[in-house]
Formats: sequence, C-alpha cells, structure tokens
Amino acid sequence: MPRYFVIAVVLTLIGFAVVGKAMYIMTAKKDYWTQVASRLKRDSVTVKPNRGNILSCDGQLMASSIPEYKVYMDFQAGAEDSTGVHKRDSIWAAEIDTICYGLNQIFPQKSAAEFKAHLLEGKRKVMKNGTVGARHWAIWPRRIDYNTFCEVHELPIFREKLYKGGFHWETFNSRRKPFGTLAQRTIGEMYGAKDSAKNGLELSLDTLLRGKNGLMHRRKILSKYLDIPVLSPEDGVDVVTTIDVGMQDLAERALVDELKEINGEMGVAILMEVKTGDVKAIVNMTRGLDGNYYEMVNNAISYRCEPGSVFKVASFLVALDDGVIDTTMTIPTGCGVMEMHGRPMKDHNWRRGGYGTINVARALEVSSNIGVSYLIDKYYGHNPKKYVEGLYRIGIHEDLKLPLVGYHTPMIRMPDTKTTDRSKYWSKTTLPWMSIGYETQIAPINTVAFYNAIANNGKMMQPRFVKQLMKNGEVIREFEPVVLKERIAKPQTIKTMQTILEHVVSQGLGKKAGSKSFKVAGKTGTAQVADQFGSYHSGVTRYWLSFAGFFPADNPRYTCIVCLKKSGLPASGGGMSGVVFHHIAEGVMAQSLKRSVDDARDSRSSFTPAVKKGDSQAANYVLASLKTKASAPSSANYREGSKHTVPDVTGMGAKDAVYLLESRRVKARIKGRGKVKSQSIHAGTAVKQGMVCELILD
Repeated sequence: MPRYFVIAVVLTLIGFAVVGKAMYIMTAKKDYWTQVASRLKRDSVTVKPNRGNILSCDGQLMASSIPEYKVYMDFQAGAEDSTGVHKRDSIWAAEIDTICYGLNQIFPQKSAAEFKAHLLEGKRKVMKNGTVGARHWAIWPRRIDYNTFCEVHELPIFREKLYKGGFHWETFNSRRKPFGTLAQRTIGEMYGAKDSAKNGLELSLDTLLRGKNGLMHRRKILSKYLDIPVLSPEDGVDVVTTIDVGMQDLAERALVDELKEINGEMGVAILMEVKTGDVKAIVNMTRGLDGNYYEMVNNAISYRCEPGSVFKVASFLVALDDGVIDTTMTIPTGCGVMEMHGRPMKDHNWRRGGYGTINVARALEVSSNIGVSYLIDKYYGHNPKKYVEGLYRIGIHEDLKLPLVGYHTPMIRMPDTKTTDRSKYWSKTTLPWMSIGYETQIAPINTVAFYNAIANNGKMMQPRFVKQLMKNGEVIREFEPVVLKERIAKPQTIKTMQTILEHVVSQGLGKKAGSKSFKVAGKTGTAQVADQFGSYHSGVTRYWLSFAGFFPADNPRYTCIVCLKKSGLPASGGGMSGVVFHHIAEGVMAQSLKRSVDDARDSRSSFTPAVKKGDSQAANYVLASLKTKASAPSSANYREGSKHTVPDVTGMGAKDAVYLLESRRVKARIKGRGKVKSQSIHAGTAVKQGMVCELILD
C-alpha cells in the first residue's frame, strides 16, 4: 500500500504539472504560439479551369477567354527596423514620383499628381487594428489586360516580390469576342463580375464550356507558400458552331440597312443550309433608345406572333396533300371583298377591284386572302380538326428542340368550343382567318424550318447550331444532322409547291426578292400584329413583314427568312423584307461563286507591254526575260551625240530623261508622271551654264 500511495501521489503531481503547463501556454505564451501557428498554415484552394472557346464553322474565334487583372498595393509589406518603421519607406519616398509618372504614361486618364495623392492616401490610412497603411489598396479601379499588367509590374517597388514590395493582384477570366456583337444573342454573353453565363450557347453549353475545378493545398512555411496540387483542373471544351462569319456579317448589314430605311422597330434574319439544317446566320436586331440597332433579344427563336401570308403555303400544302384541291381549280375572289361567317375578308387590292376569278397557283402568287380562306373553309369547314391535324403532319407545329434557352414552340390550337379560355375558343371565323396566318403564334425559326423542308424535297431537318466539340485540337464529339420528319407531304405535292413558290418570285408579289443570276422561290407575308398591350386598335398600326424562301430554286442550297416589324404605312413584305432577302441571297451566292481565270482577261487590253524610249539595252533584257516578242524603241542619242547640245528626251521615262540631261550639265525640272510629253528647251540647242529644262510628263 505505501508503494501504491507513492505512485498515486507522483501521478497526481504529474497531472497537476501538465494542467499547469497547459494553462501557462494558453495565457503567458499565447502571443508566441499564435505567431508560430501563423507561420505554418495549410489551406485548400480551388483552381479554376480555362473556359472553352466558341468557334465559327471554319474555325474562327467568336468567343474566347483571356486573363484580366486588378492590381493592389500592401503598404505594410516588408520588414521593420527596431523603431517600427518599414525599411522600404525611404525607397518609397525616393521612387514615388517615378512610379506616378509611369502610371500616368500607362493610364493617361489620370495625372501623375492624382496618382500620387491616391497612393499617399492609401499609405496614410489607419486600419482598425491601429496599424498605418492599407493592406489591399487598389492602384487602378478597373481590370487591365495582360500587356498593361506587365507594364505596371515593371515599375519601381512594384517589381519587387510580394512580401518585400507589397504589389499584388487578382486574376480574372474575361470573355472576349473578336467579331464584336456579331451573332451576340446566339453565341451568348457572360455576366461581367461573375463567372456565369447569361444567355445563348454560353448558357446552354455552360457545363461543357466551364470545365471542372481543380484543388490545391497551400502550405505556409515561414514566409513562403508552398503549393501542393491535389486535383488538376480540367479545361472546358471548344464548341464549333455552324455560324459562318461572312454570311452572318452580310445578313446583319443587309437587315440593319433596311431597318434604317423604313424606320423599323425590330428585324430578324435566319439563313439555313438546306441539306443539313445548319444555321449559317441568325440576326436579331432591335431599335435602342438612341435610335441604333442592337442584338437585345433572340427574337428569331422566342418571338411568337401571327406569321401572316407566309402561312398560306402551309394551308395549301395540306389541301394539296389531302387531294381536295389542285392547281387548275378556280376561285371566285370577286371584287376583293367576301363575307365569311359575318366578317368581311379582304384582299390587299380590294380598293382597286380585286382579282376576279383566279386559279390556286395564282392565289399564292398574288397572296389572295380570299383565294386561300375560301378553299380552306369550303373543304375543311365541316371538319376543321382534319385541317389542324394536317398542319401538325406537315411540320409547321413541330417542336424543334433547339439547344438555346428561350425557344418557344408554335401555338396552333385544335378546335374546341367548350373551353372557357377565350384565346382557345374556336368559332366559325377561326378557320378562314387561321388559313391566312392569323390566330396562330409561330416563331421565325419554325417558319424557316418548314420552308427548308419544302426546299429539301419534303425532309424536315432540325436547325443545327453546334457541329462539334473539340479539346486540344481533337474532335471529341460530332453532332450529326437530325431529321425531324422524313417526309412532310407527298413528293408530287412538294414539287408542285416548289413550282408555285418559284412563280411567286418570277411573276408574283415577290419579284424584289429575285435575282438575275439565279432562280429564287419564296412567299411574301404582311400581317397586322398587336402592340405591347395586346391591342390592334391603339391608334398606330403595327405590321409584321416577312419573306421566306430558298435559292437557287432549281437546286436549293440555302433557305432564308427575313422578318421586319414597323409601325404605319407603307408596309410590304415583298417590297421590304424581300429586298433584304435579295441582298442576302446575292451576297451568299457571290461568296461561293467560282469563275475561270480566263474570265478576268480584258479583250480590249494589249498583251504587249508599252516600252518607253531610253536605255534600249536594259529594256530589251527585261522584255526577253518576260518572253515577249516586243522590243525597245531605238534611241540613237541616248549615249551618243554631242555632249554640248540638249538631247531629245521626248517619249522617255523620267529616270532616263533626267540622267541624259544632267549628263550634259542641264538641270531637269519634272511636272507630272509617265512619259516625257514635251521639253522646254528644244533638242539640239547648245548647252549653256545654269540651263534648266522643264519636262512635262503625261
């Protein structure tokens, strides 16, 4: 027991000693051990990857990430002497004028004196803990690019190491577009201060473009950090789009020019490749408060409205495919006004007496409202559901499943007279007005996809915006063209409609969309649309003008739709939208036009070079090298003749003429260019001292 008692006492004393030592460390030695802990610190740091690029169809950069920097100064960095004064202060006092002058050269918006006052303000700032000098003082308020950052980093003190000089920075990834606002709403935008996508392909493909974050441990050992990689970041993939920069620029300029001409509010243009469905150009222009036009909203995929007369093609395609009408059938349009279920249906020329009796093809050529609505109401009035089912069958109502946020599918309602929703109610007038493009809601992208199917012999393609995903220059995924419908109508029906659409341009209302160099097929459209409050009668009439078609008509390569929104008259789909279509079609075909080199030869030009008089030996050497049969004209007095008389230099070039005159001590004064036409001193005149000969060249 005595031995156990001694052991228990000893252990108790040891316990008290451990507790006492711990209390001593926690109180008396707290500051010392806190400093030791600050010298050895380990943190986990997220490493951001590089965001992928967005490229055009031919590999040109349309959106790319570049580094940007914000630069700061730590005025408490550096060692202190025994009095608590930073050793760097004397260097700072000697170099501050040089630094401020250098900053003024880099950022001329601010004077050297303003930079000096700003930096001294940060140096004298009193912090919350009582220390003097800001730890994170912004040298310049905005982000700067890499080249500017390097210039700032080379200034005195700023070039020192972080813990010695105090200069430090933050790195950001900035999204830049080499082609500016070209296809801005389709390519997409990024929020400025945040690394997050805003719209377009940037948003739709954000997870692919963003990549995966990495992880790094930072261990502080004494005054230095040691970075220990744990997980490497995975950079985002590059996205190759179907956009063609040249076609996009062409379509944008043509659309904006016409909007300015007609004082339009909004415009849309979509250019699609027939066989693949590739969207080569997509333009969305809206008038800003300053009167200029900008890409604000992607109206091509989101703006649903009543399409107007371009919808008549869908109505007749259904009727032709069902076999209820044919092109030889005649329609009594009368004087241009016909009552339908208590409401007057009017043609655009009703004030001029209308079109009288016309056939089905002519009804589309002149865009007769009566011609279309009369037949559709006659053959589908007893069963409107069959007509709407036909519209669904031909693909005008198809959900295109676009890879862009904001796409709105078409709204073409089925007959329903029992609903309480007024917008869905089906009345007797619904069918005739729907047949000419009213009482439906369709975005331009759906209309152009439908016309593209007609151009593609009935095969409907999904509009394609992305062709490939690439990484490190290698294709990692290919997006093949997607067929939405193998056949929207019978082959003969499609051929008939192609012929009618070609006649619309050649002999109908779409003449301004045509071209003398190739055939164009398409349809005009003019519709009155509601204002922003949903009213048609607010005092100002708004029109939705459109032209949809394809070219060349005999072998379609491209389908295009142009839509314009404007207030008041005049308003013409063929005369306004058709003009934009014409410019786009001509420009696109000109880009792909290939001619023989022989076509560049001018039949009136001479293939024998004209040779001036002068040094015939040198000229003959050049002519022999060019393998021509020409020879230089002889010049007997070029090197021969009396050195005391003025030579004949007419017909010579300036170089030979001056040489010949000055070799005889006659000064030459030249006027004009080309060959010597005349000389002020006649040939053969005796040379006198100080003689000046004026040469007129032509």
